[in-house]
Parts: sequence; structure tokens; C-alpha cells
Amino acid sequence: MPIESGRYCEHCTDDNGQLQDFDTRFTAMVSWQQRSHPEASQAQVEADTLEFMAAMPAWREHPRVVSR
Repeated sequence: MPIESGRYCEHCTDDNGQLQDFDTRFTAMVSWQQRSHPEASQAQVEADTLEFMAAMPAWREHPRVVSR
């Protein structure tokens, strides 16, 4: 996602521009993946989401992303 203002993109921040907590963002991203790939299993969608998050500055150092 493009970062037009602040340190993080608009999808990873709350209304005040603060970074959302990991579980909130992970859940939202998993839901998006499920809608985009309804044929994928829950485990696959979660693994794909963690892989995607590994490329994002806000999340790449998070323990759940690192331990994937």
C-alpha cells in the first residue's frame, strides 16, 4: 500500500493515525484474503497473509510474522 502521509498506510492505522494492533490488522487481512480466495483453506489464507505482512514495514518484525 502506498504511504501518502505518516509512517504507515491508511489500512494499518486507526482514525487517529496510530498503528492498529496486530490481531486487528491480521484479522482484517485474513478476511480480505478469504473473500478474494474462497477456495483456499483457513490455514492457507493465514499463511499467505503472514507472508504478505512480512514485506510490510509495520509488521515484518512482529513475532507472529517472524516465526511463520
